[in-house]
Amino acid sequence: MRQRALRCEGRDAAVRSVHALNRKERCMKRSASILMAAVAAGGSLWLGGCAWNGSGEGGGEKASAAAATSEVRSESMRAYNDLLAKQPAAKALAGSAEGVLVFPKVYKAGLLVGGYHGEGSMIRNGRAEGRYGTSGASYGLQAGVQKYAYALFFMTDADLQYLEQSSGWEVGVGPSVTVVDAGLASSLTTTTGRSGVYCFFFDQKGLMAGLGIQGSKITRLDK
Repeated sequence: MRQRALRCEGRDAAVRSVHALNRKERCMKRSASILMAAVAAGGSLWLGGCAWNGSGEGGGEKASAAAATSEVRSESMRAYNDLLAKQPAAKALAGSAEGVLVFPKVYKAGLLVGGYHGEGSMIRNGRAEGRYGTSGASYGLQAGVQKYAYALFFMTDADLQYLEQSSGWEVGVGPSVTVVDAGLASSLTTTTGRSGVYCFFFDQKGLMAGLGIQGSKITRLDK
């Protein structure tokens, strides 16, 4: 009797695990398609029945624009300081950069076709200013949900003004952007990095691979 009961309990536990995995898979598929729609609309992200606002926090009443901007600025400044502490190349560029646009929380989800969205602020003269959005679509072999951060170092005022004066900058058009990998970081100095825009990815969490900046749409949200 006891062995039969144990077998029944084990079978029930296995069934519950399968049901849980099936729910998770359905949730991921639903999340990817909804995220794509949200990115295209430039709105909030609703994943699997849980709301993600622009700062990455879920649930509750919608924060006021002023409170949301303040939160994004604080998170951007913390992420910026963390990047400089961990990346000597970023610290080397920071002193001569005209501005550094930091996105501390970018969420990416997808199944073959994916989307991503995040919000951040511009760091200038030791202060976080404004509220910006980054969004886009990605294609190819991909599955899952990922969170990461990235920072754009604008080395000339002309490149910075291009961003500020555009109604939405699509990366790949206008200023040249260089993604700083381990090889470039080892040789990057204030002498070699005098022009253009340099991109650092950091604080990556999740199993998806292949982060890129090309084609991202960056828009000022608090104008």
